[in-house]
Formats: sequence, structure tokens, C-alpha cells
Amino acid sequence: MSLRISLLAVLAVLAAAAASLLPATAARASSLGGWNLGEQHAVRQAGVMHDLDDQAFHGERPVSGHELPEALAAFAAQLGVAPVAAPSSGVSVTTFDRLLVAQLGATDVAAAVQHEAWSAGLQPPATFGTEVVARYLGLRDNHPFPHEELELFPTDAITRAEAAHSFAVALKWQGGGAQAARDAFSRFVLPSYTAAQERVLRLAVSKIGMPYIWGGETDGAGMGFGGQEHGGYDCSGFVWRVFKLSGFSWGRQIRGRTAASQAGEIARGARIRLDDVHPADLVFFGPGRFWQKATERRIVHEGIALSPDWMIHSSDQGVYVSPLRLDPWRAKRFSWARRVL
Repeated sequence: MSLRISLLAVLAVLAAAAASLLPATAARASSLGGWNLGEQHAVRQAGVMHDLDDQAFHGERPVSGHELPEALAAFAAQLGVAPVAAPSSGVSVTTFDRLLVAQLGATDVAAAVQHEAWSAGLQPPATFGTEVVARYLGLRDNHPFPHEELELFPTDAITRAEAAHSFAVALKWQGGGAQAARDAFSRFVLPSYTAAQERVLRLAVSKIGMPYIWGGETDGAGMGFGGQEHGGYDCSGFVWRVFKLSGFSWGRQIRGRTAASQAGEIARGARIRLDDVHPADLVFFGPGRFWQKATERRIVHEGIALSPDWMIHSSDQGVYVSPLRLDPWRAKRFSWARRVL
């Protein structure tokens, strides 16, 4: 009798514990799926994506089954073009980006970017070209701290909320996305690299598409100083990952962890102007001018130069490639560069 009472008591405790977890689980699902309700509404209104059978959108769920072919066909109809072939099963972020870049008509741009990086000896991952184009067009987006549980790795299954964001942005391009990418990357030319530059930049481009994580510097959760809750990097953390955590000897001279400290720990006479940037230089941005002291307010961002005209960095599109001198907005905010190699 006492054993039966004990078992009933244990079951009651387990049931109560399970019930207490339900609100937290529901809240997490709501957070994962409800961060962009406006974009979900927009793609429903456009007929590109629809609610599921229970009349809810469920942005937290992976795109699966017939959803992606139907969405791409509906989007293609909006553009007045033929739909691209898509698998009728779940796809990763990178596969989704490749398909949407193709549907936008920018596959040739992505292929040219891929070829240029390969010809330069950077051994880019197979997804490099399409991720560069997709992120230039804004098809991915950063989830600000403290909501970084929403971030997806490139190999993660694309969720319905993330797909809705991409389609909503693509719809705003009004069919002009391919031309915008073509105009930007027609000048994507990389130089010949030294052996040292090649080693550093190969590692940098291998991280294309990794998420921006505030304070992040490592590839996975639970790693790094203090342990990250999600793998990825902030801008200076990306530099830290490439030069310091890689074990490259050149990283020993980098001591500070923030962009401002890395910009400020060199003598003013060692600062480099925009026209003199070399591959693998650290490039710094903000309201700080060439002659001013580096402070956290003056130096607010940094990246790694691929060439005098292009850089790779971690920002609002995760790790991606941006114009350097070719973008007047970015060139205006350039403070100085630092040579590490």
C-alpha cells in the first residue's frame, strides 16, 4: 500500500513538472516563430506562403514537404518568370539561399563570385558564392541580443519565419535583385595573395554565413571564454577567431578583444589609409578620424580586407562580404587600417 502511494506521489510530481514546462516551451515556440509577424503577413498577402492546416503560420517550424516548391512557384509568378526546381523536403539555410538566389535570376553572379574566390586560391566552400549574393541582398538578418537563440547556422533547416523574411525582402526588390547583385559584384576582383595572406583569408571565407553573435568569438555554443550560448561572432570576435583562436602566430600581436582596442593598440604612425589597404589588413570604421584617439565611441566596427576594394566581416547579415572603397557610405565611415601580417 505504501509502495502504491509512493508511486502515485512520484507520478504526481512528474506530471506537475511537465505541466510547468509547457508555458516555457510554448513561449519559446512563440519567440522562435513570431519575431517577424509583419513579414509573415506580407508573404501570406502575396500568396507566396500560407498558414498550415490548423490556420496558424507556425514560423518556428522547418519548411517541409510541398511548401518550398509551392512558395517558389508563387514567387516566380510574382516576377513573371519560370519557377526553379526545388526539393519537396526540408532544406538547409544555404540550400534555401541557393534556390532563392536562382529564382531571383542571380545564379550567374554567385557563380562568378565563387570562381573568383577559387581562382585567388581561397578554397571557398561550395556555398560561398550564393551566400555572398544572398546576404548582400539582405535575405538573411541578424537577431539582436538577447534573442540570439533565433539564429540559424548555415547547415540548419530553414524555418518558416526565416523563409518568410527572405521572401518578404525578395518581394521588395520587385525583380531588381539580380541586377543589383550584378552591378555590385561585376567589380569583384581579388588579387594574388602571399602565402600568409592566403592562409588567413582561407579561414575567413570558410566562415561565410555564420551568425553574428554579440560578444561571440567561437564556432559553437559553450565554447570560448565564459561559454557562448550560440556559436558565431561579433565583428571583433570574427577577427579574434581568425587570427587568435586559429593559433596563427600573427595573432600574438593582437591583444585587445574589441574593435576599438585592436585599432588603438598600434602607434598612430602605423595606421593605414584606405587607399593603402592590403589583403588581410584589419579595417576599422566609425566616426573616429585618422588622427584621433581610438575609443569605443569612435571605432564601432571592423572587418578583414580581401582586397583594397572588398572585405569580409561579421555584422547584420552574419559573416558576409561587402564593398570597401567601392561603397561611398562605407568609405566615408572608414577610420584606418592595421597591418598584422
